[in-house]
Amino acid sequence: MLIENSNDPLVSIIVPVYNAEATLPDCLRALAELDYPAMELLFVNDSSTDGSLALLESFIQKFCMGERQAKIVSHATNQGVAAARNSGLEHATGMYIYYVDADDSLAPNAVSLAVNRAQEMDADMVGFNWFLTFDENERKMNQPAFQTAWEALEKMMLGTMRWNLWLFLVKRSLYEQHAIRFTPGMNMGEDLMVMVKLFCYAQHVAFIDQPLYRYRQSNSASLTKTYAQEHIAQVTQNVNEVEIFLKASQYAPQLGNLLEQLKLNIKLPLLISAKTAQYKLWRRWFPEANAFVWKNKALPWRTRFIQYLALKKQFWLLKIYYYFVIRFVYGVIYR
Repeated sequence: MLIENSNDPLVSIIVPVYNAEATLPDCLRALAELDYPAMELLFVNDSSTDGSLALLESFIQKFCMGERQAKIVSHATNQGVAAARNSGLEHATGMYIYYVDADDSLAPNAVSLAVNRAQEMDADMVGFNWFLTFDENERKMNQPAFQTAWEALEKMMLGTMRWNLWLFLVKRSLYEQHAIRFTPGMNMGEDLMVMVKLFCYAQHVAFIDQPLYRYRQSNSASLTKTYAQEHIAQVTQNVNEVEIFLKASQYAPQLGNLLEQLKLNIKLPLLISAKTAQYKLWRRWFPEANAFVWKNKALPWRTRFIQYLALKKQFWLLKIYYYFVIRFVYGVIYR
């Protein structure tokens, strides 16, 4: 339902943009179709070298009217998504912050529903479900419901809830009162680090059991990832910061082995591969977590089993799993 009064709280939507000319038109179309009236769109052009900036300039001329405003914040050099998000935060003036990636889209009522729920529940953060969108079809992906901030944190560490920024509308005051920012240059795992801090400080949270965001996954090759040492270092730094922060937080007595489970979930994508080198990297990365592969009853049995196979160096079975489940089931049947 569209909120239609002059007291609508302003929502700042931050969109980092870097060489997104191919996907940006769909994203801009979705932003233009949002039914919420009081928005400021903050496009952070991270020194794009394609036609992204021209697309943004043309869009802004048509979009801005009434309570709807938009601006482009430009970086003279490419600084990465973490710095781009910080630039967006520095220019934001809204009561709420929301992030959209330049290759994704969202439902027309996404912002209005989230703001309504935040106002109804006096919530600092509102989460919701999403669609995993392929070239020709899409799958609804369900987040688990949560009623408290600790419940959300626990589910994130257990691997049953995603921490992507685009899954949550957040009060800007959480960022400002607690000086929460992304670490420039640390562009992998930055959303985990920020989301953990936000939930730790949130007093009230809420959840909408509807898919409101469309995350684009354009080809079957993207089902697997090759991790460069630079990416490993960035994720490691963000996870280490999360660990230090949580151990000093109000939730420290409740952590148990949740940090070890978080580390296992962070490195799980290394096993969605046919490369022995990635299996060996899994064993070396956060080795202190390896002893806990069977402890997380919240994960499916087969997820724990492939971690056990890696622990026992049964790499040939991991390759069979990859080719049958990932390449055939997900790569063919689910397309």
